[in-house]
Amino acid sequence: MPKNDDNQSVNIFDLLEKASEEEKCEPKSRRAELLESMHVKECFKEGNMKIDMRTCRGIECNLCVKACPTNALYWKAGEIGIVEDLCIYCTACVANCCVDNCIHVTRKRQDGKTESFSTPKDVLNLLSKICSKKRWEKVMEAYPTIEEYFKLHETRK
Repeated sequence: MPKNDDNQSVNIFDLLEKASEEEKCEPKSRRAELLESMHVKECFKEGNMKIDMRTCRGIECNLCVKACPTNALYWKAGEIGIVEDLCIYCTACVANCCVDNCIHVTRKRQDGKTESFSTPKDVLNLLSKICSKKRWEKVMEAYPTIEEYFKLHETRK
């Protein structure tokens, strides 16, 4: 903090502006610290999560709160609350929600592809595609000539 001499005065607006700039940078570092302390890997840099409180049955089930690996969801004053800094957009809450279109998760992958989920079916379809692709890659690693085998059988049909 600057000295307050007789000839010099403190400009409160400059101090407030500097403090607000520091606060803008703080959530990202705070988020990184929080996730690191929980040993959680962040796969999606950008994302958004919303809960439709009109359709949420939180008081009856709390399944999303129980499923959240980072405790980003919590019960507060009659509704589900979200701690944005802790959400890693993993969609565990959507997959466990008993009400379709109650929780909406939108996330952006490292390759720039945007995904949106609001039902457990959406989440399961994506997981199935990812697992199928990984299984296929493993088979191709182990048996590189198998692709030729499949191409040969496709042409015979």
